[in-house]
Amino acid sequence: MLEAGPLRRVVLTVAGLNFVWFWVEVAVALAIGSVALFADSVDFLEDTAINLLIALALGWGVRHRAIAGKVMAGILLVPAAAAVWQAVQKWGDPTPPHVGWLVVTAGSAALVNGLCAWLLARVRTDGGSLSRAAYLSARNDVLVNIAIIAMGVVTALTGSGWPDIVLGLGIVALGVHAAAEVWEVASEEHLAAKALAGEDID
Repeated sequence: MLEAGPLRRVVLTVAGLNFVWFWVEVAVALAIGSVALFADSVDFLEDTAINLLIALALGWGVRHRAIAGKVMAGILLVPAAAAVWQAVQKWGDPTPPHVGWLVVTAGSAALVNGLCAWLLARVRTDGGSLSRAAYLSARNDVLVNIAIIAMGVVTALTGSGWPDIVLGLGIVALGVHAAAEVWEVASEEHLAAKALAGEDID
């Protein structure tokens, strides 16, 4: 069983930060028509769900945490699917997003995600695959925000909307990789739970 106190406080704080910033970023992303920023805004909502589920799952046994970890791996794919949908919608008309709003929003999002990653780094081993999922997602978000800022510079120089689409698809690859890592850790926990219960391991 997990010690709930410090970990629960951290994940609830992170969930609140992500929920507030989801509304900020999704509004800007839709207003300026950015595929990458839209994918990142959905990711804030994903992180809210992950951290709330961690708070609920505290106190569960290893087997149930492993199952929840696999659910988390699926949730990590949500922003990837959203980015693909936006990219397909914009493919025929790759209008560049407004660079100023893009860079300012991504920069502020990087600060929020950096704070969340720092908070979660201290407890990422306390909750098994669950807290690892939250930390990986926050860490990846910082990298994505930096990439969005760089993409904004390229967009300003080229006047093309293709960098935004390409980065959106890059977010897909990042989300799939993070999901695979979480699934692997959850699978290891599931095997450990079966071993502790004296069950056969196939």
